[in-house]
Amino acid sequence: MIELVKFPKDFTWGVATSSYQIEGAVNEDGRTPSIWDTFSKTEGKTYQGHTGDVACDHYHRYKEDVQIMKEIGVKAYRFSIAWPRIFPEEGKYNPKGMDFYKRLVDELLKREIIPVATIYHWDLPQWAYEKNGGWLNRESVKWYVEYASKLFEELGDVIPLWITHNEPWCSSILSYGIGEHAPGHKDWREALIAAHHILLSHGEAVKVFRDMNLKGAQIGITLNLTPAYPASEKEEDKLAVQYADGFANRWFLDPIFKGNYPEDMMELYSKIIGEFDFIREGDLETISVPIDFLGVNYYTRSIVKYNEDSMLKAENVPGPGKKTEMGWEISPESLYDLLKRLDREYTKLPMYITENGVAFKDEVTEDGRVHDYERIEYIKEHLKAIARFIEEGGNLKGYFVWSLLDNFEWAHGYSKRFGIVYVDYETQKRILKDSAFWYKGVIEKGVIE
Repeated sequence: MIELVKFPKDFTWGVATSSYQIEGAVNEDGRTPSIWDTFSKTEGKTYQGHTGDVACDHYHRYKEDVQIMKEIGVKAYRFSIAWPRIFPEEGKYNPKGMDFYKRLVDELLKREIIPVATIYHWDLPQWAYEKNGGWLNRESVKWYVEYASKLFEELGDVIPLWITHNEPWCSSILSYGIGEHAPGHKDWREALIAAHHILLSHGEAVKVFRDMNLKGAQIGITLNLTPAYPASEKEEDKLAVQYADGFANRWFLDPIFKGNYPEDMMELYSKIIGEFDFIREGDLETISVPIDFLGVNYYTRSIVKYNEDSMLKAENVPGPGKKTEMGWEISPESLYDLLKRLDREYTKLPMYITENGVAFKDEVTEDGRVHDYERIEYIKEHLKAIARFIEEGGNLKGYFVWSLLDNFEWAHGYSKRFGIVYVDYETQKRILKDSAFWYKGVIEKGVIE
């Protein structure tokens, strides 16, 4: 007998995207450049020099895309708002930019799809960056709060779920420390300053949100979390896990839920960056203001061994599992471990998987279809891990597939396809992949067979 994996009746089934990755229309209706426009047009920064100038042309095709969501049967759509559309210059509000999101939300509500808005998904306005490095400038907190406040004012009555930031680890560590993402700096002190200001802006925005007393609306943050496991039973490898965990997870979880940065990491980082003089009195109280839910983005785990020469004393080693097109190991059981740990150590608040998905080499076959069996397997196994957590009493309320559409995959350009909907970038034709039809069936029945 086949055992069915069941989900609660009120479980939120969704899909996710982000503004710069799908919208295109980079020069329309008053939008000014973001750091990603600049970065992608800098030689050698993205795959074959790809940019988000056109992307999936969602700005003009949003009605078609919402219709596709309706066809799949999704209950919620997580999208991000482009800051440079709303404030193309410092202090200058652009109603035309806001109008696009109002039209999008109207379309979603018409189709009975819940709009879930991410305020910041990495497309910092170029004007903000030009004022002393964007997130390196403490003034960035003020600019962000002005932007967030305007969103709450204009859309707060129609958007029930708000996410302050998507993956602050990426917009600070990966962007200012490792240099893989815009603005492409490689400075660890800068990375930690950016991380602090991003977290501070989150806390300040939550305060404003509370003051506005928006009926029926909730606010949270989305963190990308990567569980770490030791490469062996050696004590030194277990120490490496502690540092890898501090680097990827605790540096963001601890200030939000415990009101402090982890001491072991403070000690390690102080040897690299010196004083933490950018942390001011009261900052951590602000960062840790209570939120309503936690968004979790999960893709893979890390396996680490001790390395004395590494800044973090930890080095990633390849895991034994199958790898995706991104080179990431597929490990659904690690998602279960992660959720259990969050529940045990950090919060009993509702959680949402705000991103989970996979890139494979997808091709349109002679029958005009995309048979992405591997993606179906990936999503199925991760949903089973989630169902197990819920069955054991875990407070997980929804799941958003990354992504609705194949899109501009940041530094990888258009070389990686994460969508459950195939996009032909030449013609902008959308083709529902087999995974989209499979997901539709799961949503309809609320079970995995």
